[in-house]
Amino acid sequence: MASRTERFKAAAVKAARTARKWAQTAAREADRLLKEAQKRAKSDQRQRRIKAALRRTGKVLKAAGRAAIVAGIAAGIASARGNHGTRSKKGKR
Repeated sequence: MASRTERFKAAAVKAARTARKWAQTAAREADRLLKEAQKRAKSDQRQRRIKAALRRTGKVLKAAGRAAIVAGIAAGIASARGNHGTRSKKGKR
């Protein structure tokens, strides 16, 4: 069975991977949005598509931000848990 520290470190790694995945998704959405914006949309249908793309990008960026926050918190917890018991036990018998 994994120790508490190992579980927290695994959670931190998993959260970091998730954050990276969402950041990559956000970058793809931003590229897609840029391509849409460069078309200089004039028709109503294109404007609706741009607004939808903006909404999607906003949602993805929010999710990426949340994942990054979770990854940071998990990494901090794992670090605190990992360094907690590393003091030497001199003088204790």
